[in-house]
Amino acid sequence: MTRVGSALVGSLRARLLFFLLAAIVLAAGTQALVAYRTVLKEADEIFDYHMQQMAMSLRAGLPPSAAVGGLGSADQNFEFVVQVWTADGERIFESADRAALPQIAVLGFADVQARGTTYRVYSMQARGLVIQVAQDMAVRRQMAGALALRTVMPVGLMAPILMLVVWWVVSRSLAPVARVRTQVAARQADDLSPVNEGGLPEEVRPLVHELNLLFERVRHAFEAQKHFVADAAHELRSPLAALKLQVQGLQRAHDEATREVAVGRLTAGIDRATRLVEQLLALARHEASVASGTAATSVDLAELARLAISDVVAAAQARHIDIGVDEASATATVTGHAEALRMLLRNLLDNAVKYTPEGGRVDLRLTAEDGGVALVVEDSGPGLPAEERERVLDRFYRAGASQASGSGLGLAIVKSIADLHGASVALDASERLGGLRATVRFPRRA
Repeated sequence: MTRVGSALVGSLRARLLFFLLAAIVLAAGTQALVAYRTVLKEADEIFDYHMQQMAMSLRAGLPPSAAVGGLGSADQNFEFVVQVWTADGERIFESADRAALPQIAVLGFADVQARGTTYRVYSMQARGLVIQVAQDMAVRRQMAGALALRTVMPVGLMAPILMLVVWWVVSRSLAPVARVRTQVAARQADDLSPVNEGGLPEEVRPLVHELNLLFERVRHAFEAQKHFVADAAHELRSPLAALKLQVQGLQRAHDEATREVAVGRLTAGIDRATRLVEQLLALARHEASVASGTAATSVDLAELARLAISDVVAAAQARHIDIGVDEASATATVTGHAEALRMLLRNLLDNAVKYTPEGGRVDLRLTAEDGGVALVVEDSGPGLPAEERERVLDRFYRAGASQASGSGLGLAIVKSIADLHGASVALDASERLGGLRATVRFPRRA
């Protein structure tokens, strides 16, 4: 019983077959029972009618007196037994010898016990005589049962045929589902190609469609992870090799001055490696949040801008760089992910601070335009040649003329987060400060 219950819970085919076949059996059984009882009742009515008609047909065909002998021996099994009685209680006719049926004083139908069985007796009075027509109930039940069984037999024959048809229809209808299950079961772990949706029932096709969308998201996540690991391995190789060389240079230092220079180079190398790892972790965290499908919320960019400036203000003050919010619209609100947008702002500001010379300036502006929001970060640094403004948005690309070291991931993270929010990133020359101007335009809120 437990195994059957588990099969019903786990298998849609078994569940459908169980309930449909059980419904067929229940319906066929109910129909057969009702038909059987109805036929028995109708057979009783028909037999009673025949007895009544037989009695009425004998009214004019019997003598008024004088006993008449039986027509057959007591062992003969006649379907009906006929007796005629006078008003004085004298039996003058019987169709079976020694039938031994008692006289019934009540006219009409009655059941009487005689000769070890039950008889159905109909009595009527005509011309001073009482005519009785009797039928053995055992014979009647046998004949009625045979008639009822012949009526029920088609139901009994059709029920198994209908069950086979239901089994065939359910099996054929669920064949596409079994095909999908076989396809998925036979796949390798890295096979994320779409499952064939052809021929699936309308109730199952949306599930398979969503499964294909899930496969697509997982495939993109795997590809992003694969590219990330490959790029990270490529980028970490150089700083780690440089650190090893700097450690060897420190070991070979013979005097204090040489040792101080080697320590300074090693410290700078460690800082560069630390910065690279931080950027790699930030990129991985952002891509993980994208893959998780976290729901977007309403985000106030002005508040995020103040938080992002607080993240980089220490580095700016160390180099005497004037950094702040030049303009912030009160309607600078977008729909998105707060942590990702804060990362975007922090990377734009960090990039500007890193490439701005000491005593320079970095401004951040938030303005509303055409129903959207424009985020602008300008600096007084050297800027970028026009031919490199698109390439610096790629991962691990660093401009050839850069005077500051970096991982080449800051603007790539900005571009990735902007794409997540349906925003565009544009780099051009700043007319106000003379350096680079980075503009992120967010679309109109839905």
